[in-house]
Formats: sequence, structure tokens, C-alpha cells
Amino acid sequence: MKEIIKHRHVTEKSRVLEGLQHSTSNACTRKCDKPKYVFIVDVKANKKEIKDSIEKIFKEKNIKVTSVNTIFKKPKKRRVRGRLGKTNAIKKAIVTLEAGDNIDDQV
Repeated sequence: MKEIIKHRHVTEKSRVLEGLQHSTSNACTRKCDKPKYVFIVDVKANKKEIKDSIEKIFKEKNIKVTSVNTIFKKPKKRRVRGRLGKTNAIKKAIVTLEAGDNIDDQV
């Protein structure tokens, strides 16, 4: 069986996306009560497989995934020391959980 979820993608933008559930400064962001997390996933994985994998990984916390959005980043051509090559293709999954669910223990 292939490894569907590779690792969690932590960047400044993904941390802002995670923090929207606690935001009260704007009327639009107050509606974002559902937490969102970003993961790097297998390029061939579909949304159903991603949802099942996340729920299986965090089974002890009773996590319920409400939606999965995916972003595919195509490989770019790069030239290093005169040789032509490519970067790796990446697929990101933005996973939305039910309101009140949380992956992090610190928050």
C-alpha cells in the first residue's frame, strides 16, 4: 500500500489558514469556525483516499474530515551546472475538519 499522507506542510500561509478559526477581528473571518490544515500527499491520491487516511491517522482524537481541497504543483525545468533537470511534482491537500476538532495539542 502506498503512503498517501507524506507530511504536514507548515508555512506562514498555512499557519494563517489554521489560525482563522480563532480570529474575531473581521466579520468574514468570524465565520471560519472550522479548522483547516495543509498536508503534502501522494501525487496519485484522490480526495476520498486522503480523507480516509487523515481520519485513520488521527483515529484516537475522533477527527471528522468535512472536506478536502487539492492543489497540484507541476514540475519546473531547472538548469544546474549546465545540465537540464526538473523539480519534483507536489500535491497539497487542504483538509477542513469539523468545528471543535483539533490536530494540535498546543492550541
